[in-house]
Amino acid sequence: MAAPGARGASLAGLLPAQTSLEYALLDAVSQQDKDELVFQYLRKVDGWERDLAVPDFPEGLEWLNTAEPLSVYKDLCGKVVVLDFFTYCCINCIHVLPDLHALQRRFSDEDGLLIVGVHSAKFPNEKVLDNIKSAVLRYDITHPVVNDADASLWQELEVSCWPTLVILGPRGNMLFSLVGEGHKDKLFSYTSIALKYYKDRGQIRDGKIGIKLFKESLPPSPLLFPGKVAADHATGRLVVADTGHHRVLVIQKDGQIEYSIGGPNPGRKDGMFSESSFNSPQGVAILNDIIYVADTENHLIRKIDLEAEKVSTVAGVGAQGADTEGGERGEKQPISSPWDVAIGASGSEVQSNDVLWIAMAGTHQIWALLLDSATLPKKSELKRGTCLRFAGSGHEENRNNAYPHKAGFAQPSGLSLASEDPWSCLFVADSESSTVRSVSLKDGAVKALVGGERDPTNLFAFGDVDGVGIGAKLQHPLGVAWDQKRSLLYVADSYNHKIKVVDPKTKVCTTLAGTGVANNAVSSFAESAFNEPGGLCVGERGRLLYVADTNNHQIKVMDLEARTVSVLPIFKPGSVVVDGPFPTEKQKVMPKMPKSAPNIQLAPVAVCPGQTLQLQLKLGLPPGSKLTEGVPSCWFLTAEGSEWLLEEQIPSGDIENISNQPTLSLRIPTSCLSLEAEISVRVFLYYCSADSTACMMKGILFRQPLHITDAQPGCGAPVELTHVF
Repeated sequence: MAAPGARGASLAGLLPAQTSLEYALLDAVSQQDKDELVFQYLRKVDGWERDLAVPDFPEGLEWLNTAEPLSVYKDLCGKVVVLDFFTYCCINCIHVLPDLHALQRRFSDEDGLLIVGVHSAKFPNEKVLDNIKSAVLRYDITHPVVNDADASLWQELEVSCWPTLVILGPRGNMLFSLVGEGHKDKLFSYTSIALKYYKDRGQIRDGKIGIKLFKESLPPSPLLFPGKVAADHATGRLVVADTGHHRVLVIQKDGQIEYSIGGPNPGRKDGMFSESSFNSPQGVAILNDIIYVADTENHLIRKIDLEAEKVSTVAGVGAQGADTEGGERGEKQPISSPWDVAIGASGSEVQSNDVLWIAMAGTHQIWALLLDSATLPKKSELKRGTCLRFAGSGHEENRNNAYPHKAGFAQPSGLSLASEDPWSCLFVADSESSTVRSVSLKDGAVKALVGGERDPTNLFAFGDVDGVGIGAKLQHPLGVAWDQKRSLLYVADSYNHKIKVVDPKTKVCTTLAGTGVANNAVSSFAESAFNEPGGLCVGERGRLLYVADTNNHQIKVMDLEARTVSVLPIFKPGSVVVDGPFPTEKQKVMPKMPKSAPNIQLAPVAVCPGQTLQLQLKLGLPPGSKLTEGVPSCWFLTAEGSEWLLEEQIPSGDIENISNQPTLSLRIPTSCLSLEAEISVRVFLYYCSADSTACMMKGILFRQPLHITDAQPGCGAPVELTHVF
């Protein structure tokens, strides 16, 4: 039988044959019968007169985790290949990754299998390579990934859904497609039988593909992709979901780590702090000495008891659930990718904290875990420990409705509670619909606030527009924080790299901070820059807004009164280890400063114990010049005669991009040995002329005198270290 097409054909050509196979598999009794059906299907498809051949990857695409670009018909010839069409915002795509990781562990490229991620963006922000790099690191993707920003291969194959897996034979011939999540058994069956089928026919090559993991270039840092942050209003402490390090940090308001729980590797273990583990935790909420954690990739809700120094599981079974109703006791109730949590009351009449609200991204719903026996709106009394759906049908859509079970969400990822009248609601950052919604605590009604449009099925109504109601546009917001003092809602407009503010009374949404370009800068609100901020919270009685600046691996502090942004330094006391993502490099050796290097004496700055001084590099190169590749430009911080200033500080670092220069943070110790000191910043830049005919190294020395006073620390603008070579 002739194939429906040749090279360049679409997935539709597979549909008749694979549909017949799927129906036959439903009637098969034993695993042996199923394997035989798959084998016969393969023999049939492999015997087509013409292969249903996949188009090759277009030239000029950007690749990650490979030494060089790959070609289906050169590099992948002789391999069984799984193409994973994904976009990194998509929760269903995230759910498929553990299956691919497991398949990778079972079969290597030497066995004849290779997985290739074909990133086909939904949002404009997802087309940017640097943002895909962050996602590759965040989700520990170690197979090759190609940035098909224009979705060329997606369109040629007529892919219609994220995620879609396409399994290829050793000639680039399409064998199977799997649409959506939840196909692990079929993925393993189809792949293993295809490997055996073609190996028996001598068509599998055991050569290795040149893999070059992008994560190996990531420097150590105290935080790695922090997803969420919460404030303890009683003590001023912060709780940070250090997502990339698979741990939860409790931090004093000066940045000192009080507790480090879990990490650095993923795991799923209850017990004492020293033995407990998490897997990519996101949402955190604290009340007194109890912290609740959305342990996202473990599909669990965990409870941290700071007094007992123990971690326990209060909801979930440790595997992804598909239940969209719930009703079991928490520890028996399967759940799916909880992304945020908020502690609150079961209704507007009762102000006891008897409910943990959960943004259940995996089933597109809002759930509730009863911390005490209580009655939810439109529910009879529920027993303590019950875990169930509160709002959302489970269908992925932007549907508002007076009946909470008929409403629809699209990957809700952020929650904030406004329990006081007249609001009495949960605010929800509904990421895939690019909206902020509200859920009434009185009757469960779900209403639109800002973003999106009226068509509940349109999940592509995104943008970056200040406006009113649906006239405002957001792009994949991940966090919300209620400011009770001002009756305002702050939004982490993640893919627009901005913090926005919404007045729920007028539905006016405006930009508060961020330039709209992914970057890392601290200054005034208008000049500061973020990179996919994922969470935020209000602290210090409404004076500060803490932001988990996820892709910058930082907690930023927004002073709502001074309208300035700074970085919260994360540092350790002697008893707590700060884990970097990889082993710490050896101490950098400082190059010799050229005799011709400028020596710039800056005006003295007044600081006080406990304050963090920001030093912002603003260096310019001659027109057309560029930093030399492969030779790291760098900076060094010294304090001759006042070495006590640099204890527990980061003394050096690299400068990777002249257009995105680092800001150095110096935390003044709480116990100072002198009231006068001086720090020095030495910078070494290696750069080449525009035509690359001449390369050179330039150095510069900045001397910053410090006057240490007893005044209270502020959030002043950073010191700018400016020079043009």
